[in-house]
Amino acid sequence: MGAATMTSRILGMVREMVYASFMGDSAVASAFKVAFQIPNLFRRLLGEGALTAAFIPIFKTQEAQAGEAAAWNCANAVLSGLLVAAGAIVAVVLLGLSLTLQFIEMGPDTWLMLSLLRIMFPYMLLVCVAAVLIGMANSRGYFFIPAMSATMLNVVAIASVLVAAPMMGETLSEQIYALAYAILVAGVAQSSFVAPLLHRQGFRFRWVKPWGNPIVKEVVRKMIPGTLGVAAFQINVLLISCFSFFVADYIVASFDYAVRLMELPQGVFGISLATWMLPALSGMAGRKQYDEFRSTLTEGLGYLAFVNALAAVLLVVLAEPIVRLLFERGAFGAVATHRSALALMCLAPGLVFFSSVNILARAFFALGDTKTPAKISILCLGVNLILSLILVFRFKQAGLGVANSLTSFLNMVLLSMALRRKLSKLTYTPLLKMGAKLFLLAAIAGVAAWAGLGVWRNYVGNANLFAKIGEVFAPALLAGICYLLGAYALRLPQVMKFLESVRARLNR
Repeated sequence: MGAATMTSRILGMVREMVYASFMGDSAVASAFKVAFQIPNLFRRLLGEGALTAAFIPIFKTQEAQAGEAAAWNCANAVLSGLLVAAGAIVAVVLLGLSLTLQFIEMGPDTWLMLSLLRIMFPYMLLVCVAAVLIGMANSRGYFFIPAMSATMLNVVAIASVLVAAPMMGETLSEQIYALAYAILVAGVAQSSFVAPLLHRQGFRFRWVKPWGNPIVKEVVRKMIPGTLGVAAFQINVLLISCFSFFVADYIVASFDYAVRLMELPQGVFGISLATWMLPALSGMAGRKQYDEFRSTLTEGLGYLAFVNALAAVLLVVLAEPIVRLLFERGAFGAVATHRSALALMCLAPGLVFFSSVNILARAFFALGDTKTPAKISILCLGVNLILSLILVFRFKQAGLGVANSLTSFLNMVLLSMALRRKLSKLTYTPLLKMGAKLFLLAAIAGVAAWAGLGVWRNYVGNANLFAKIGEVFAPALLAGICYLLGAYALRLPQVMKFLESVRARLNR
C-alpha cells in the first residue's frame, strides 16, 4: 500500500513540478487551483470521505452475514444512488456556472476561474465512482492496484502540460484550458482502472433502484453527519482559498504548492495506514474484538507519529531547499520559492496532527459513529475560518499554514478525548510517553539538519542541480541517522519491532 501510494505521490510531485515551471504562482495558477479544488472537495466529501467511510462497514457486514451476492447487490444500490445524486449536482452546477458566465460582469481572473471550473466539475462524478470501486476492492483485501489508480491523474496532467498545452494557444490564459480538459480524461481513467479487478472478483454492475432501498438509506444516514467529519481540512482549504484569491493573486498557488509537499509524507504513510485501518477496524468491531481494536489503533498511531515526526522536522528546517530543488525553474522564480517555503514551514508542524485525525476519524466510522467526528470537525472548521481570516491579511500564505496547523491539533485532541469516552479501556499513556521521546528525537534531528544545511551552504552552495540535490539530502540523511540512532538508544518499539522482523526474515 505504501509502495503504491509512494509511486502516486512521486508522480504527483512531478506533476506539481511541471505545473510550477509552466505557470508559477501567478494569478492564472491560482485560478486553476481554486477551480480544481471545488470538484476535488466534492470528490472527498462524496467519494473518498463520508460515503466510503459509511459504505465499507455496511459492505463488509453484508458480505459476512448474507454472502457475496448480497454484498455485490449492496454495492450496485450505492453506485446507482451515487450516479443519480452526483449527476444531479453536476447538472445544476454546470447550469449555474453557464448562466453566471453569460450574464454577470466580473474581473478577468474570476471569469477564468469559473470558466475552468465549468470544464472540470464533472470530474466529481467520475472520481466519486472510482472511490466507491476502490473501497470495494479494499474491502475484498486488495490495496496495491486500487492505490495505483491515483497515478492516472498525475500521468494525464503531466502529459497535458508537455503535449497538449502548446496546441491550445500562445498565452498562459489560453494554454491553461489543456490542463482543465486533462482532469476530465484523468477522471475517466481513474474510474475504469479498478473495474477489471472487480470483474475478476465477480462484480457486475446492474442498476438497482436506489430510492427506498434500505442499504442506500443506511449509507445516507451515516454519510450525512460524516460529510464534514472526514473532509474538514479540505473544506477549510477551499473556503479560505476562495477568500484568499481576492486578497492577493499569489496566495492560493503558493499555499497549494506547500500543501502538496506536505501531502507527500502524509499520503505515503498516513493515508495508506488510514485506508488499511478502516476495513481492518471495521472487521474487529463487527466481531466485537475490542481489545484487538484498541491495540491496533494505538499501535497504528504510534507508527504514524514515529514516521511523520521526522518528516515534519525536515519539512520545516529544509523548506526552502526543498522548494528550490523541486519547483524553482521556468515561471517559478526565487520570490515564488520564498513564498511557498514560508507557507510550508508554517504548515508542516501539523503533519502528525493531520494524519492522526484521519486515523481517529476512521476508528469512529468503524464503530458505526459518524456524528461525533462531524460535530468536532464543524467546531474546528469554525475555529480555522476565524484564525485564517485574521491571519491571512497580515501574514498571507504563512497565516493559512499556522491556522491549519493549530486547528488540526485541536481536532486531534478533541477526537482523542471523545474516543476515550467511547472505548472506556482505551489509554493513551504509552503514546504520551513515546511522544515525549519523539519530541526530543525530533529536536535533535532538527538541529542536525540545520547544522548540515549550514555547512553545505558554506562549502558547496546551491548553484547547480547537484548542489541543490545535496542541499536537501545531505542534511536530511544526517538528521535521519541521528533520529534512528536516538530511537534505537531509547529502545522505541517501532524500531525494535522492525529490527526483530528483519532478523526473523534473515533467519528464515
